[in-house]
Parts: sequence; structure tokens; C-alpha cells
Amino acid sequence: MSDDGSMNRRELIEAAGLASVAGLTGLAGCSGDGGDSGDTDTPTDGGGGDTTTTGGGNGGSEYPELGNFPVEGDTVTLGFNVPQSGAYASEGNDELKAYRLAKMHLNNGGGWVDMWDDLSSGGILGKTVEETTGDTATDAKQASEHAKRMINRDDAIMISGGVSSAVAIAQSKVCQQEKVNFMACLTHSNATQGADCQRYSFREMHNAYMTGKALAPVLADEFGSDVSYYQMYADYTWGQSVRNSMDQFLKEQGWSNIKNVPTKLGASDFSTYMQDVPRDEADVLILTHFGGDAANSMPAAFSAGLDEDMEIVLPLYDKIAATAAKDNIGGVYGTVDWNWQRDEEYSNAFTDAFMNEYDSAPSYAARLAYTATMQYAAAVERADTFYPPEVIKELEGHSFSNTGIGEGRFEACDHQARRDVFVVQGRTPDEQTEDKLLKVVGRTDADTAGYGCDEGPAAKCELGPYE
Repeated sequence: MSDDGSMNRRELIEAAGLASVAGLTGLAGCSGDGGDSGDTDTPTDGGGGDTTTTGGGNGGSEYPELGNFPVEGDTVTLGFNVPQSGAYASEGNDELKAYRLAKMHLNNGGGWVDMWDDLSSGGILGKTVEETTGDTATDAKQASEHAKRMINRDDAIMISGGVSSAVAIAQSKVCQQEKVNFMACLTHSNATQGADCQRYSFREMHNAYMTGKALAPVLADEFGSDVSYYQMYADYTWGQSVRNSMDQFLKEQGWSNIKNVPTKLGASDFSTYMQDVPRDEADVLILTHFGGDAANSMPAAFSAGLDEDMEIVLPLYDKIAATAAKDNIGGVYGTVDWNWQRDEEYSNAFTDAFMNEYDSAPSYAARLAYTATMQYAAAVERADTFYPPEVIKELEGHSFSNTGIGEGRFEACDHQARRDVFVVQGRTPDEQTEDKLLKVVGRTDADTAGYGCDEGPAAKCELGPYE
């Protein structure tokens, strides 16, 4: 039942005896409990629907019921499932701000809605956009539970979110099962669109493989080819993925690995780890950490004086790490998804809108969230329907140049965007301003950073069914 006591669409169908055993496999919620998670959300009105339809944002064509299609009434609900607490709360709350900015623009105009030919104000297909939210707390189980609640209770037609790759993968699996589109946000593991890829999931952010491919040549140019490195990595899906990719591409540059050392996700004290670094052997220390982990490990490395004996590399920067460790990032190389200082029309439009709304510069997590929402909305408009398989087909092979990162394309074989990768260096404290902590020192184009459908993570991807 909905919060107001009315039945949702599935309950009406079941009450009428129309939900046969065979038909249940095509309905969202067949495996969820539909319970209230206690999160803040905005449930939809829960109207009824037929087994085939020409309405509900269907563009006049007939499609069967699937997931939360058809969309009934004057509103459509999108689910935003992000870490609002825990180690990655800073990124998650920035994502949530951007999701809400996108919702506002889709409903009222502004930002990219005024710039993209396939978007117009007034919602999506004329339906006002509403939201339901969840706090993943960077926990895959909790993220899955909230995703099911969004689908089963709140009739979300699309879900987006993720900071941890494990969380993004968990959500994408739920969405595949329930036949609800998933637009991944901040997730960098190769597995997201590799071994754990899903037909219903798309990702614009570059992955660990692309980071290694873009960063390794830059490091070799800067530090030489006869280099020994020691790598610490967060011991979960993302850290393992980056560890493997850095090893692969640094080896191609002639670098030799001394040792890879796993560290616990969420560790607050890295001093013991730093004591074990072989100062007389290592030329470079690679800290494969993110968010709060990087914010703690970077100062620990500098505090131990390791920066005096070797170079330090952080493969993937983010706002929280750069801000928390700003005294210890000078000259440290890494990659980012995007930088708000990039002088480009779509970057400028998003940055200006975000700063006007929130009085702070956006992180790249925020751009990813805004982009995911706009990409989904535009695909629905092009398809002229919310029917999930048709939305997927609009995204598969879709090329774009209007998200602030240059040229990009969602490959049909794995739904991973082939796009440019930005290499950055931390600014020294005397070069920094409050919002300018990193500088872009290189940009690897999509063709160089990318790979074929039979290569890299894509070779392990087997997309699931459309229906």
C-alpha cells in the first residue's frame, strides 16, 4: 500500500487476478519486500494500468507492461540512491544537490535543458519529475534494499547513484532484475561495465582500465621507465580493479612492482602501513585510495616523510581527498572525471547553475549525477516513451559532446562510455585557492584511453536481456 492508503499499480493488478505466475517475471518488485526504509522520499500517486497500453508516456505506440512502465498520472519518479552518511557522504551529498538541480531544470528550464535539442522544460514527456531518495551509507546491501523500495513502493522509473563501485554494481543488478533503467554515477571499477555489466545499466565515468591507460604514459614521461613502485590499495572491488590496471599499464612502461598491500576500507590510521614502505627500494608510492581513505592516507605518507624519498601518486582524485589533504597534494599526479575550471560551454553552464543554486563549486561527482539524469531524460524524449528497452536502445551507441567532457559514446557492447580522461596534478599550497586545488596537466582522448569490445573489461561483459 502507498503511504496514503491507496493501492499501487501492482497491487491493483494482483487484486484483479491479472498477475499470473508467468506475468510476475515482467513486473517490478517480484523479489522485493517493498518496505519503508525510513529515507526521505516523494512517493508517486500509484494509479492503475493495463497489460498493454498506448498511454503513460508511451508515445502512441503499444508496449507491454514492464518494470514500472507504463507511467501513469502527471508525474514521473526518479530514484537517487547515494551515500548521505559514512565515508563518502561528501560526494553523495554533492550528487544529491546535482540530481535536484537536474530535476529543477527538467521541470522549469535552465542549464542543459535550454541547450540540448532533445530536452525541453515541463518535465519528461510532459510529466513533472519527482524524486525518491535513499542513503546507501556505502553499503551494497543497504543500497539494494533502498533500490527495491524505490521500485516497489515509489514506482521509480529510473534509478541513479553510486560512489562505491560495489554499491553501484549492487543497484545495477537489482535494476536489471526489476527491469528499471539504472544510470551509474560515481563508479570507477572495471567490473561495473565489465564482468558485472547489465543491459539496464550505463556509465559515463571512465573506469580503472582507462585511468591506467591514460596515467601510466604520463608517469613514465615524468619519472622515467626504470622505476620501482610500491602500491597500497583499498581492499574491495574498486581498489582491486585499480591495482590490477595500474600494474598492467605500468608494466608496459617498464616499471617494476615491489609489492601490492591491501588496506581496509574506511581505515582512519595509515601510519603503520607507511612504516612498512621500503624507502631504499621504492621510487614511487601509489596510493590507490579514494574519498576518506585518501584523505587519511595522503597526510600519513607526508607525515612519515615518504615524499622526501619517493614520488607519490593518487590514481583517482576526488573533492573530499583533495580538500582534506590539500597541504599534501603538491605535485601529486592522478586522474579526475572532470574539473569545474574547464572553460567549455556545457561545463560553464553547469558550473554557473550549480554555484548560483548552492554557492559552491561542483565536484565531478555532481557533474556525473547531473549528466546521468539528463542523459536518461534525453533518451526517453528521443524514444518518445518510458518503455525501458526502447530507452536502452536510444542510449546504446549514442554519441554525445554536450556533457562538459568533450566527445563521448556509450558503446553498445558494454554500455561504458568511451571518453576523454583528464590527468591532473595537485597544486602546492601557495598555488591553491579555496576551489582550485588541482590543475589539469594532460588529457587523453577517447580513442587512446578506450578499447575494443573484445578487449579489457568489455571482453568480460555479457549484457542481460532487454525484457
